[in-house]
Amino acid sequence: MRRPVERLHLDRLMQEIGRRARGPGRIYLTGGATALLFGWRQSTVDVDLKLDPEPEGIFEAIAQLKDELELNIELASPDQFVPPVPGWRERSRHILRCGEVDFYHFDLVSQCLAKLARGHDRDVDDVRAMLERELVAPQQLLEGLEEIRGDLPRYPGVDAESFALRVRDFVDRCHD
Repeated sequence: MRRPVERLHLDRLMQEIGRRARGPGRIYLTGGATALLFGWRQSTVDVDLKLDPEPEGIFEAIAQLKDELELNIELASPDQFVPPVPGWRERSRHILRCGEVDFYHFDLVSQCLAKLARGHDRDVDDVRAMLERELVAPQQLLEGLEEIRGDLPRYPGVDAESFALRVRDFVDRCHD
C-alpha cells in the first residue's frame, strides 16, 4: 500500500521528474496536488498529472518514482470529466521549472467545473477552498460553464442540464 502524499513528497516528485526526464515538456498538476500546494489540505491519496507536451522519458520516470517514493501517480485531469474552458493553458499557473520540465496548476476554473461535475463532497470542498482563497471567482465559474456548454455533448457521462444547474446552485449558495 502506498502512503498518502504530503507536500514534501510532491516537491521531491517534481524535482525527480525534472532530473529524470530526457527532454522538455509541461506537466499540469490537478486535484489534491493543487490543494497541497495552495495549502488547504495536508495530504492527498494520489498525484494527478496531465502531460502536454509530454517530456521524453516521462513514463519510465513515473513508473520508477511511484515505487521509489511509494506514491500513487495517476494520469488524470479535468478535461477527462468536462471540456476544458478555452484558454486553459494560458490561465494555468506556473509552479516551477525542474530541469527542462515546467510544472503548472491545471487551469483552476476548469478544475472547479470538473469537481462540480463529479459532485463528491471533497471535490465541492475543494471548490469552496479555491473561492475562499480568491483563486477563482464565482462569476468565472458561470462564464466558464457558458464557454464549454457547446462541447458538453462530447462528454456523454455528463448531463448538461443537471451539470449547469449544479454550477448555478453552487454559485448562488456562495452569494448567500
